[in-house]
Amino acid sequence: MSIQSVAASAASDQGDADLLATYRLMLLMRRFEESLYRKYREGKIGGYLHRYDGQEALVAGVIPQLIKGDYVLCTYRDHAHAIACGTSPRAIMAELMGKATGCAGGKGGSMHLIDPANGFLGGDGIVGGPVPVSVGVGFAIKYRGDKNVCLCYFGDGAMNQGGVHEALNMAGLYGLPIVYILENNGYAMGTSVERSTGQPEMVLKAQAHGIDAETVDGMDILAVRDAAGRAIARAREEVRAQFLEMRTYRFVGHGVADNAQQQRFYRTEDEIAAWKEHDPLIKLRNLLVAHGALTDADDEAMESEIRATIEDAIRFAEESPPPPLESLYEHVYAEG
Repeated sequence: MSIQSVAASAASDQGDADLLATYRLMLLMRRFEESLYRKYREGKIGGYLHRYDGQEALVAGVIPQLIKGDYVLCTYRDHAHAIACGTSPRAIMAELMGKATGCAGGKGGSMHLIDPANGFLGGDGIVGGPVPVSVGVGFAIKYRGDKNVCLCYFGDGAMNQGGVHEALNMAGLYGLPIVYILENNGYAMGTSVERSTGQPEMVLKAQAHGIDAETVDGMDILAVRDAAGRAIARAREEVRAQFLEMRTYRFVGHGVADNAQQQRFYRTEDEIAAWKEHDPLIKLRNLLVAHGALTDADDEAMESEIRATIEDAIRFAEESPPPPLESLYEHVYAEG
């Protein structure tokens, strides 16, 4: 069977409508991220900014498989995760601009998006920060006897943090319903895995803590969906931690200050170009087109709709008020 027929069969098995929804979600994530540099340069977005271009499959292939009562934790590169959890683009954009209508009341910013009502427990500005938190969430789920899971995203650089290994040990020891997604994009800021990690096979580190682990092609949305579906099911039904090392790549710098010239110090233009040949968004589009599920007209209509959604979010954020002064001490201490 040819590669094209295998792809078409996969599309048929997964359902055209389902894959089209996945494509739309990935396209929204990509276009939303692309719009942010402009607003940052205009001085509309404060603090710092980390984009997700290239890594969309890690979110679009996983979070939509969750059910009500499941939880998501992630790193400071969190815009895509919030979108997938169901947070409105308006609330995300307003938060990025520090407005009262933002999902964290304008006081969290880009790195601390949060939406508990949709199961999103937030981005974390600390490298490896969400991993210890996931142990508490997973323990609570197990203690209550719920059939839910906690999804926890973190990066390859965090795998060298002591707290991460302490937490993974507890997750494996206690048998907690957590699915860890390691976003291995090859670089901790500008330091490659090969230059920072004595054992670059991340699954071995998870397995050492008694956690089921496998490596997944994070640039292939079908592979991500399949692996995530199995891991979520095992965590939910067998109540034990799972670990998926998603090998992926970010097409832009670590953050807004990491421009094209600075990136030349740690990665080449040829390397970036080679990874862009595996762009998960383009690969899914080509699959849908080949299967007859997406036409150029459909794609243009989707682009137009998404562009309007983002422009609406920008307009809403720019017209929203900043947090009132009296809100300064809100959400500092727990009530009661």
